[in-house]
Amino acid sequence: MARAAGRVLGIVILLVAAAAGLLVIRLSYREPRTDDAMVRANVVGIAPHVSGPIVTLNVVDNQEVHEGDVLFVIDPRPFEIALERQRAALLLAGSDVAATQQAVESATAEVTRVEAEREYAHDYRRRLEPLLPKRFVTRDRYDEATVKARAADAGVEKARRDLDRQRKLLAQYGDVNAHVAAARAAVRAAELDLDYCTVRAPFPARVTNLNIARGEYARAGQEVFALVDTRTWYVLANFQETYLDAIRPGMPADVYLMSYPGRRFRGTVQGIGWAVLSQDARTEGVLPDVQPSLNWVRLAQRIPVRVELEPADAEQPFRMGMTAVVTVRPH
Repeated sequence: MARAAGRVLGIVILLVAAAAGLLVIRLSYREPRTDDAMVRANVVGIAPHVSGPIVTLNVVDNQEVHEGDVLFVIDPRPFEIALERQRAALLLAGSDVAATQQAVESATAEVTRVEAEREYAHDYRRRLEPLLPKRFVTRDRYDEATVKARAADAGVEKARRDLDRQRKLLAQYGDVNAHVAAARAAVRAAELDLDYCTVRAPFPARVTNLNIARGEYARAGQEVFALVDTRTWYVLANFQETYLDAIRPGMPADVYLMSYPGRRFRGTVQGIGWAVLSQDARTEGVLPDVQPSLNWVRLAQRIPVRVELEPADAEQPFRMGMTAVVTVRPH
């Protein structure tokens, strides 16, 4: 009797264990969970558009800044001088254009004058031509009129070429003069360079990795520190690829952080990653280089899933790099 009861109890235990295992597997696929997750935020490197020594530094490491706050200022004096130089060049361009415009008007008047002289020269030659056979005029006089008519033609061509050259020098296209437009663009570029001397925060953020001091030379395009964008926080959770069929964008998610035990944070699945770096194969030229593998057990790949977090609590703020546990809930 005792032996039979023991067998029954063993069978019951096995059935309960199997049922519990099946339930855990079902729940795992119905509500995927992972502890391979980390809090992330967008990080933007701050680099100046112009080069120069830093004369003002208004922030310290880890400081909170708001959109539009002045972060640092680069010595503006060289750029102020460059702006004055370009403004003077704009005035000179206007003066040159006015002088060229006068030259165009003079060349136009000259074309009108020589065209009138040519018309008179050809008319005079035409009036002498019927008189030549009747000997009312001499051959020399007729030839002289012909030479003057041809010279008038050449004078008109020269005057027209001079007028065309002056118009090209003027570089006027409709209501826009190219010389003045170029000078104005140079002034605008100099104004931008001067404005770029003051570097401002593009969004609410936290300063990080600040390792500079006032007086250091900042180079254009070279990052001097970074800003952590505090407007949007998310968790990058790595789920096994076998769970991806149960995860869809828009699904709610529960997020627990090791930094705040017992506190549940809400999130929403934003998207599922489309690519991860393969460690076993790479492309060399036109052929893939596949390394030999002796793994007998194939492990499921982990695919990153981005979960956007609800706005942070001021008392329990998010910090980039915090360890997280994420559970995706069905709708």
